[in-house]
Amino acid sequence: MSATLPHLLLLGGTEEAYELAEALVGRAGLRVTTSLAGATTNPRQPAGSHRIGGFGGTDGLAAWLADEKVALVLDASHPFASRITAQARAAAAMAGILYLRLERPPWRPGPGDDWRFAADLDAGLMTLAPKARRVFAAVGARALNLLAVSPMSFVVRGVDSPTCLPVNVTFVVGRGPFDLVAERQLFEAERIDAVLCRNSGGEGARAKLDAARELGLPVVMIERSEAPAPGAVADVAAALATLDQLLFGRSTWV
Repeated sequence: MSATLPHLLLLGGTEEAYELAEALVGRAGLRVTTSLAGATTNPRQPAGSHRIGGFGGTDGLAAWLADEKVALVLDASHPFASRITAQARAAAAMAGILYLRLERPPWRPGPGDDWRFAADLDAGLMTLAPKARRVFAAVGARALNLLAVSPMSFVVRGVDSPTCLPVNVTFVVGRGPFDLVAERQLFEAERIDAVLCRNSGGEGARAKLDAARELGLPVVMIERSEAPAPGAVADVAAALATLDQLLFGRSTWV
């Protein structure tokens, strides 16, 4: 009987994706599979069925969608996972199925914040270079090679310790969400004098920005390069309501 139910592929890894999996799994009339990229060796497990690893590019994903009779792709991947999002949109179009993007709004500075904006990591490092000496960098594991050639020193945090760490990088193991007290203690203990981060948005990672404001630290914010997908929703509640309409023709999630 389950094979006849609408099948939804949830592209996960974000806090919103875990919330969606909790809300969707077990709902009458729906099958859900969460896909995790496999970027960490011990990822947090979502509710319900899941898979780990890539699909083999756009063509591979389109074939998987067809084989698994997926009715809708719900893309709740990271705001900076632009390659995953582009492939998901293209694969859904190739398979002739629905696509919905959940993309949390970017952060915006408030009173007391000292932010400078940069188009990419290279520009962010150039913005920091004149004054910063020790930087907390929340820019993703793939950026380590670019940090390695900078004269500054960096503190980087992640779930898995890299096998090869540049000499100017201190790695701190941690899994979010993080709170203000812990972030302030970390910045003080590591003698951080600036923060470099991507404009990911969301509440789970905002504490570092609040800590920077309290400590009077400048923040260099790398902006998103892509505009939100057409029809994108901003939060879990909106995603659930839209799914209900798209899959079942209902105006509310019940």
